[in-house]
Amino acid sequence: MTAAAPTLPPLTEDQCARHLRRADAVARRAMSMGRHPFGALLVAPDGETVLAEQGNIDTVNHAESTLARTAAANHPGAYLAQCTLVTTFEPCAMCAGTIYWAGIGRVLYGAEETALLALTGDHPENPTLSLPCREVFARGQRPVQVVGPVAALAGEMVDTHRGFWDTRGAHA
Repeated sequence: MTAAAPTLPPLTEDQCARHLRRADAVARRAMSMGRHPFGALLVAPDGETVLAEQGNIDTVNHAESTLARTAAANHPGAYLAQCTLVTTFEPCAMCAGTIYWAGIGRVLYGAEETALLALTGDHPENPTLSLPCREVFARGQRPVQVVGPVAALAGEMVDTHRGFWDTRGAHA
């Protein structure tokens, strides 16, 4: 049986916008290093302080999963339950599972996985799983609050990816 969602103070529209834009800047930095353009932040319970940021590393070390593992190694679970992981795109099933196991209480994302799939298609470097993060979290015993997609900013998150996948070689 799943417990009730954590009671976290809501993030304001301004906080959401600032954090998502910062995560997008992290994604652009990852892209400048030849990596896939995804970025994530860990935001403290105050909704303001950014504790860590992470760009994508490779296909098994996504920004979100790497950040969640680092957070779990450096912060107690009770603290992480009050934190927010901010990410440019909806976490994939792997990242959602890692976020869950790390004990992070909330996820904020800019654009849906389906928007990414529309950009990447069958690209071999992004074999998208059609499994929304809310479904992954719903299967757990510990609740994770999900905020997203953020319609007002989804286009900005998508824009970072425009043309990127075409430069990564032929589709399979």
